Amino acid sequence: MSAGTGILHSEKNDSWRLQGGSKHTEPVHFVQMWVVPDEDGITPGYEQLEIDDELLRGGLVPVASGMGKHDGASAIRIKNKYAALHAARMRPGEVIELPEAPFLHLFVPRGTVTLEDAGPLSEGDAVRFAATGGQKITAAEPAEILLWEMHATIAGWQ
Repeated sequence: MSAGTGILHSEKNDSWRLQGGSKHTEPVHFVQMWVVPDEDGITPGYEQLEIDDELLRGGLVPVASGMGKHDGASAIRIKNKYAALHAARMRPGEVIELPEAPFLHLFVPRGTVTLEDAGPLSEGDAVRFAATGGQKITAAEPAEILLWEMHATIAGWQ
């Protein structure tokens, strides 16, 4: 979703009301991340695409990107040509190498992974990197990771 020139944003999980309360007993886990667009006055917008099959195959998958190198490969196009969000679902023992970038932000929404030369990261942990890449992440159990790759100076990342 792009807020653009002033979209009003509100979220509500009311599927229980539509399908009956007894069908929804598990908690829902949302992760919300924002990236500043690289231009002012954009039109608000919303896009949603299914990518489960790609994520189940393993490895980093571009989920949202404004970078030219992801044209046709990312699920959602964002209005920042310097940023891309990758996601991965990892099986125990699976290893993923982080891309080279001026800035990376790694978040673990589910499971436990081990970051090379740093140690274990659990659900809710995050790591920011500057001028790096190539580190390996190994899943200690079934896990999911989200990784922002950024190639420009962004306020708050200095």
